[in-house]
Amino acid sequence: MRYAIISDMHSDLEALTAFFEETAQLGIDKIICLGDIVGYNASPNECVDLIREKKVKCIMGNHDMRASGAVGIGDMNLLASESMEWTKGVLTEENKKFLEKLPLKVRVNNRFLAVHGWIDDTDKYIFGAGDALKNFKLLEAVRNINLCFFAHTHVPITYIQADTTVKLNLDTTVKIEKDVNYLINPGGLGQPRDKDPRGSFLVYDTETQDVNFYRVEYDIQATAEKIIEAGLSPRLAERLKLGW
Repeated sequence: MRYAIISDMHSDLEALTAFFEETAQLGIDKIICLGDIVGYNASPNECVDLIREKKVKCIMGNHDMRASGAVGIGDMNLLASESMEWTKGVLTEENKKFLEKLPLKVRVNNRFLAVHGWIDDTDKYIFGAGDALKNFKLLEAVRNINLCFFAHTHVPITYIQADTTVKLNLDTTVKIEKDVNYLINPGGLGQPRDKDPRGSFLVYDTETQDVNFYRVEYDIQATAEKIIEAGLSPRLAERLKLGW
């Protein structure tokens, strides 16, 4: 099986469309979304509709949770909360219900675990080896699983645990080995935050046990113009161009 893993497209229809065009050439069997379909950008319904049309297996991100109304937005920063208010106002009731019913985590074919933030908390970020080590301890409770894909930081990265040591890996190809634990982030598809404005995703091949990271070009200007036309903050448009 070849899995494409995506996350944090954040209502960026152009990035999501470019991803589907790119993966049509990669022999993908299944697409897994680690959450945050909506938020920040200006095409929330279009992105949810496309995800549903393509039958992508999704979990709930922190923005999806708030867009559905399951959780309030009082703890969000100003930029996120303003865009979330707008998003909640334009989302159809059908799409809100879709987001509300998404699971917080999923075990995929006994191969790997998919989460958004921490294994036990959608809102928390895995920043650095210390956070990774705590999540590796949480992963121990998931029987016969040594691989977890996570998101939320919008930065592609791999944490590897062998014995009690946690190593950070920025390679674009990672070989999954037995008796070694992995936490892997595909990066942000629709709002990258690693200073590379191209959309980020990865492909996991269960036969070769290779994880390969990819970047995809998309029409950032079109996404930026939609943000301005919707009356959202111009900062959201500018950060896309900077990959931040």
